Amino acid sequence: MTPNSQDLLFKTLSDPTRRALFERLCRDGEQTVVALTAQAGVSQPAVSKHLGVLKAAGLVIDRPEGRLTHYSAQRSALAPLVDWTSRMAGFWESRFDELENLLARMDQ
Repeated sequence: MTPNSQDLLFKTLSDPTRRALFERLCRDGEQTVVALTAQAGVSQPAVSKHLGVLKAAGLVIDRPEGRLTHYSAQRSALAPLVDWTSRMAGFWESRFDELENLLARMDQ
């Protein structure tokens, strides 16, 4: 994954409405725009626009069926963010270990 695509994931999920839609699809499974709009607190055109952004980032896929489009979350698209947070956790853990060692030496 390139840094730009990683930035796209962060930017996409930084919006609370998009994040809520993605979380709902992860939790409840495939849903239509109508179903998502019912609990989104924003208009249907706004939900459709947010779903378009999520789709462009690879976080959701759509499945047309007649006049309805069904959306589902692509949890695997979060892998680069999971990798990044794991690297950052390792970075900070090593820093805290170094600080702990320094403090122990200072106490001697």
